[in-house]
Amino acid sequence: MKRSLLKPGLDTPFHIDFDWWQADDRSWRVYLRSLLCEEHKETFSAQEEDLRMDVIDPITAEVRTVDGLQHLLMTHCARQPDFVTARTTLVESIFRIFLANGNQPMTANELAHRLGRPAHTILKTISGPRVYRGIRPVM
Repeated sequence: MKRSLLKPGLDTPFHIDFDWWQADDRSWRVYLRSLLCEEHKETFSAQEEDLRMDVIDPITAEVRTVDGLQHLLMTHCARQPDFVTARTTLVESIFRIFLANGNQPMTANELAHRLGRPAHTILKTISGPRVYRGIRPVM
Protein backbone atom coordinates (compact mmCIF):
# COMPACT_ATOMS: atom_id res chain seq x y z
CA MET A 1 0.00 0.00 0.00
CA LYS A 2 1.32 3.45 -0.87
CA ARG A 3 2.08 5.85 1.92
CA SER A 4 1.10 9.48 1.58
CA LEU A 5 3.84 12.04 1.09
CA LEU A 6 1.91 14.46 3.30
CA LYS A 7 2.89 14.46 6.93
CA PRO A 8 -0.10 13.90 9.25
CA GLY A 9 -1.10 16.81 11.48
CA LEU A 10 -3.08 17.22 14.70
CA ASP A 11 -6.35 17.10 12.76
CA THR A 12 -5.50 14.11 10.55
CA PRO A 13 -7.92 11.25 11.27
CA PHE A 14 -6.40 7.90 12.28
CA HIS A 15 -7.91 4.45 12.78
CA ILE A 16 -6.88 0.81 13.20
CA ASP A 17 -6.18 -0.57 9.75
CA PHE A 18 -7.10 -4.19 10.45
CA ASP A 19 -6.04 -5.26 6.95
CA TRP A 20 -2.52 -3.93 7.57
CA TRP A 21 -2.42 -5.50 11.01
CA GLN A 22 -3.53 -8.92 9.81
CA ALA A 23 -0.96 -8.86 6.99
CA ASP A 24 1.95 -7.75 9.18
CA ASP A 25 1.34 -9.48 12.50
CA ARG A 26 0.70 -13.21 12.51
CA SER A 27 -0.32 -13.22 16.18
CA TRP A 28 -3.02 -10.55 15.88
CA ARG A 29 -5.83 -12.93 16.87
CA VAL A 30 -3.91 -14.09 19.95
CA TYR A 31 -3.42 -10.47 20.95
CA LEU A 32 -7.10 -9.58 20.42
CA ARG A 33 -8.14 -12.61 22.49
CA SER A 34 -5.98 -11.31 25.35
CA LEU A 35 -8.09 -8.14 25.41
CA LEU A 36 -11.39 -9.95 25.96
CA CYS A 37 -13.14 -9.28 29.25
CA GLU A 38 -13.31 -12.13 31.75
CA GLU A 39 -16.92 -12.81 30.79
CA HIS A 40 -15.98 -13.53 27.17
CA LYS A 41 -12.52 -15.12 27.46
CA GLU A 42 -13.95 -18.50 28.32
CA THR A 43 -16.94 -18.21 25.99
CA PHE A 44 -14.88 -17.20 22.97
CA SER A 45 -12.17 -19.80 23.57
CA ALA A 46 -14.75 -22.49 22.86
CA GLN A 47 -15.72 -20.85 19.56
CA GLU A 48 -14.28 -21.50 16.14
CA GLU A 49 -10.97 -19.79 15.37
CA ASP A 50 -12.41 -17.71 12.53
CA LEU A 51 -15.91 -16.84 13.73
CA ARG A 52 -17.75 -14.55 11.29
CA MET A 53 -20.88 -12.59 12.19
CA ASP A 54 -23.50 -10.66 10.24
CA VAL A 55 -24.14 -7.20 11.69
CA ILE A 56 -26.46 -4.42 10.60
CA ASP A 57 -24.97 -0.95 10.23
CA PRO A 58 -27.21 1.31 12.38
CA ILE A 59 -26.84 4.23 9.99
CA THR A 60 -27.10 2.60 6.54
CA ALA A 61 -28.98 -0.60 7.51
CA GLU A 62 -26.43 -2.46 5.38
CA VAL A 63 -25.73 -6.04 6.46
CA ARG A 64 -22.00 -6.77 6.66
CA THR A 65 -20.07 -9.88 7.61
CA VAL A 66 -17.44 -9.05 10.22
CA ASP A 67 -14.84 -10.86 12.30
CA GLY A 68 -16.61 -12.05 15.44
CA LEU A 69 -13.65 -11.45 17.73
CA GLN A 70 -13.25 -7.84 16.61
CA HIS A 71 -17.00 -7.26 16.88
CA LEU A 72 -17.19 -8.67 20.42
CA LEU A 73 -14.23 -6.56 21.53
CA MET A 74 -15.66 -3.34 20.08
CA THR A 75 -19.27 -3.80 21.18
CA HIS A 76 -18.75 -5.16 24.69
CA CYS A 77 -15.29 -5.74 26.14
CA ALA A 78 -13.81 -2.37 25.12
CA ARG A 79 -16.69 -0.60 26.84
CA GLN A 80 -15.86 -1.99 30.27
CA PRO A 81 -14.67 0.64 32.78
CA ASP A 82 -11.24 -0.96 33.30
CA PHE A 83 -10.41 -1.41 29.59
CA VAL A 84 -8.19 1.72 29.59
CA THR A 85 -6.55 2.74 32.85
CA ALA A 86 -3.97 5.34 33.92
CA ARG A 87 -1.35 2.57 33.89
CA THR A 88 -2.00 1.57 30.25
CA THR A 89 0.84 2.59 27.90
CA LEU A 90 0.24 5.34 25.34
CA VAL A 91 0.15 3.10 22.25
CA GLU A 92 -2.01 0.54 24.05
CA SER A 93 -4.36 3.29 25.28
CA ILE A 94 -4.75 4.69 21.76
CA PHE A 95 -5.43 1.24 20.35
CA ARG A 96 -8.00 0.52 23.06
CA ILE A 97 -9.71 3.89 22.55
CA PHE A 98 -10.18 3.02 18.88
CA LEU A 99 -11.70 -0.34 19.85
CA ALA A 100 -14.01 1.32 22.39
CA ASN A 101 -14.98 3.89 19.75
CA GLY A 102 -15.90 1.20 17.21
CA ASN A 103 -12.73 2.08 15.27
CA GLN A 104 -14.25 5.38 14.15
CA PRO A 105 -11.52 7.73 12.89
CA MET A 106 -10.13 10.13 15.48
CA THR A 107 -7.51 12.88 15.33
CA ALA A 108 -4.57 13.36 17.70
CA ASN A 109 -6.52 16.26 19.24
CA GLU A 110 -9.54 14.04 19.90
CA LEU A 111 -7.35 11.27 21.31
CA ALA A 112 -5.59 13.80 23.57
CA HIS A 113 -8.94 14.93 24.91
CA ARG A 114 -10.00 11.33 25.67
CA LEU A 115 -6.65 10.28 27.17
CA GLY A 116 -5.54 13.45 28.92
CA ARG A 117 -2.18 13.28 27.13
CA PRO A 118 -0.54 15.94 24.91
CA ALA A 119 -1.77 15.87 21.31
CA HIS A 120 1.76 16.48 19.95
CA THR A 121 3.07 13.42 21.82
CA ILE A 122 0.24 11.29 20.45
CA LEU A 123 0.81 12.56 16.91
CA LYS A 124 4.56 11.98 17.09
CA THR A 125 3.96 8.41 18.30
CA ILE A 126 1.38 7.34 15.71
CA SER A 127 2.63 9.25 12.67
CA GLY A 128 6.23 8.06 12.63
CA PRO A 129 7.72 5.55 10.21
CA ARG A 130 6.88 2.61 12.50
CA VAL A 131 3.23 1.52 12.54
CA TYR A 132 2.03 0.46 15.99
CA ARG A 133 -0.85 -2.03 16.22
CA GLY A 134 -2.06 -1.04 12.73
CA ILE A 135 -2.84 2.54 13.77
CA ARG A 136 -2.58 4.55 10.58
CA PRO A 137 -4.02 7.67 8.98
CA VAL A 138 -7.33 7.15 7.21
CA MET A 139 -6.64 7.02 3.46
